[in-house]
Amino acid sequence: MIEYGFTDRAGRAIGLAGVTDENWRAVADIAPRDDQRRFVAALAARYLLLSWRGGDWNSLAVTADDAVVGHVMWAYDDGDGSHWIGGMVVDASEQGKGVGRAAVRVLARWLSERPGFREVRLSYHPDNTSAAHLYESIGFTLTGEREDDEVVAALSTRATDKAGHPGPTD
Repeated sequence: MIEYGFTDRAGRAIGLAGVTDENWRAVADIAPRDDQRRFVAALAARYLLLSWRGGDWNSLAVTADDAVVGHVMWAYDDGDGSHWIGGMVVDASEQGKGVGRAAVRVLARWLSERPGFREVRLSYHPDNTSAAHLYESIGFTLTGEREDDEVVAALSTRATDKAGHPGPTD
């Protein structure tokens, strides 16, 4: 379990856990709100398959007080030395509670502690204003690059340190 003291608005500890024989079904069943399906998969099962069969991505369960409430993936790009966040889905019933924000912060901090860390990157559709606001509020800035039809944002080492430590308003 990866935890750094981040909580959601209800005070639940938000962490990340490996996908195991015990929790993979709960992770696979994670579903976003219907209006988000143009930006993310209808079920996290698609991302699990991508990480298991695709080679580069690593899936993690997002937990709130040890209950599975979401999914997120990470990868390392040996071409430019960056770490990527992808495939984040918070279950529709858990949205609006600060789970996504805390999960990104936990993962960014954990990635920043990996050997050779340079920056965290992610991409999102430019019409996904909720994602844009979330990532910008954490410290991600647009790079000007694109991945297919998505914009790329990065969190530098310095910004990761700022975003990665819980403060009085977290």
